[in-house]
Amino acid sequence: MSSRNKENSIKLRRQGYSLREIADKLFVSKGSISSWVKDVILSSQQKLRLKKKIHSPVVVERRRQSRLRNEFSKRLKCINESAREIGKISKDVLKTIGIALYWGEGAKTMKGMARISNSDSAIIRTVMRFFREVCEVKENRFFAHIHIHSIEVVKKAEKYWSNVTGIPLSQFYKTYSIKSISSRNIRKTLPYGTIDVGVCDTKLLLRILGWIEGLKRQM
Repeated sequence: MSSRNKENSIKLRRQGYSLREIADKLFVSKGSISSWVKDVILSSQQKLRLKKKIHSPVVVERRRQSRLRNEFSKRLKCINESAREIGKISKDVLKTIGIALYWGEGAKTMKGMARISNSDSAIIRTVMRFFREVCEVKENRFFAHIHIHSIEVVKKAEKYWSNVTGIPLSQFYKTYSIKSISSRNIRKTLPYGTIDVGVCDTKLLLRILGWIEGLKRQM
């Protein structure tokens, strides 16, 4: 089979086919084709055809897509390798993560409620773990409030965020929705809107603010 592929490769090369074209036709690696046809001499006309083909929109786009796939694979490999460095999260680590998230995203005004707003489901899940496991908030104390820019998907968004938070819909405030032309791009990037989650508890808010102050003092 290898000798036949080599013969066919030489034959196609003499007809002016590119290495990629031959590899695609014979289902053989481009590297093998290159070694087999290295002694084939192309005519000036054949070289000109190949040169034009290299710069054709189709070939340029194919090379671009190939580079993107390779870059994506490299990035994904790097991310996966780094992800494996993170072990099981202890309660102390979860506490620090929760404090840091609240420091950056949480409401800090003295209105008697510990509340955080975000559109990232991973952040909301983490905060809910922080509230439940570190702050020991009772399930019936939670509230949720969705802000969304598409009236048509309110029910879908409510179901989505209820699943993310584990908060029953009976503890959701009425969803705030607004429809306008200017919000068109926002609807695409935030299909489920933004959610506020938290608990009405002045003491808890003060505890969290105290934890934040404790972190500040160690920075």
